[in-house]
Amino acid sequence: MKKILNYLILLLTIMFVVGCTSIEDVSNNNDVEISQQELTTEQTNQSNENETTTTELEEPEAEVLETTSNNEQFPGYKLIEVDGGDLSGHREANVVVNIGFGDREYWAFTNEYGQLVRVVADEIILQDDKNEPVLSNGRYYSDEAKVPGVERPDLDEGHIIADSLGGVSNAYNITPQNRTLNRHGDQAYMEDVIRKAGGATNFEAIITYPNSETQIPSHYKYSYTVNGQKVVDEFDNVDPDKVNESLGLTDRKTANSTSTIKKGDISSIDTNGDGQITIKEAKAAGFKMPITRDHWLYPYMDDRDNDGMVGE
Repeated sequence: MKKILNYLILLLTIMFVVGCTSIEDVSNNNDVEISQQELTTEQTNQSNENETTTTELEEPEAEVLETTSNNEQFPGYKLIEVDGGDLSGHREANVVVNIGFGDREYWAFTNEYGQLVRVVADEIILQDDKNEPVLSNGRYYSDEAKVPGVERPDLDEGHIIADSLGGVSNAYNITPQNRTLNRHGDQAYMEDVIRKAGGATNFEAIITYPNSETQIPSHYKYSYTVNGQKVVDEFDNVDPDKVNESLGLTDRKTANSTSTIKKGDISSIDTNGDGQITIKEAKAAGFKMPITRDHWLYPYMDDRDNDGMVGE
């Protein structure tokens, strides 16, 4: 009996121990599973955070298109387009306009009063009458812009960059200019130098005015490079003949000195040796203007309007 009782106690003890062990194993297994789940969740969260971080770091920046605005190319000026043959004579203030015919780029600038104050060109390209629509009179357009002041009989519709040099005829290339200065004076001489050189580079014209109300300039300053040489021409908007007369360059005594010059010999008159005689050179030698077609000096001079007179 006692053996049976001991056996039962032993059996109950074994069952108790096994039961505890199973519970503990289950508990441990649950703990392990929970820990693994927590670890998996933590790893997943960490992975998501890494992906988010990676996405933020690797996201490409928005592409920036680099364009040159009008303000960057011409600070302080508004770029506008004006037809080359516009005859209105009106100019807007603080604008820049391309006054080059065809593909040429000649830039004209106005100030706050609408006065044309500056013209620049990297390269002056001569008129091409064989491939461009040039009229029989050598111009691109039949007339020029009617800038206020050109109605005066002593003033021309003067181009800053002439037709022969590729300039258009709207108000952004025209100023009221003394008739003699434009046709036979320093303005004409400057244009002739560029034509004979086949063009020019680094061209700049600075135009000044006596006040802010007029469109008639008082002074011009041109700078440009021809044949590798920089040239600067500067002159007032006046009749050069009257200036020379006031300086005593056309008095009778000087004129009489021309009698010592042999006809056909321009060596003593042609001071720059280019084979052509300018009005300035002729006057300095004592010749009285105008030089007419029947004068022996006429073939050596530039009669731009073909009227048979130079320096009228």
